[in-house]
Amino acid sequence: MQFPNDLKYSKEHTWLQVEGDTGTIGITEFAQSELGEIVYVDLPSIGKSFNQDEVFGSVEAIKTVSDLFMPVSGEVISFNTQLKNEPTLVNEKSYTGGRMLKIKISNTEELSALLSVEQYKEIAGN
Repeated sequence: MQFPNDLKYSKEHTWLQVEGDTGTIGITEFAQSELGEIVYVDLPSIGKSFNQDEVFGSVEAIKTVSDLFMPVSGEVISFNTQLKNEPTLVNEKSYTGGRMLKIKISNTEELSALLSVEQYKEIAGN
């Protein structure tokens, strides 16, 4: 199982890649493996703002639906349109093709509340 070192992680199993004041968000490989085959991804529209830990969407697997929680506060500036027709990209490429959103981070101080790769591995049992 992969745990990229260049990402920040939330306890709710989302990852965040920070580039300046922009963040790319997805769910971890561990999370998608626990959910099983993803059949639908519900993402917000561009311009919608969320607070840290607020639900921003959901993923539906064959047997369950799981909320997605925003790792830091921000405004959606783009989303992965491929997921509408290919939701299994979340399973196949959690950290690349399965990415979900890009946000403009509104509070960089919240980054300190996220987990390092080592801390997240402990939660994921690795």
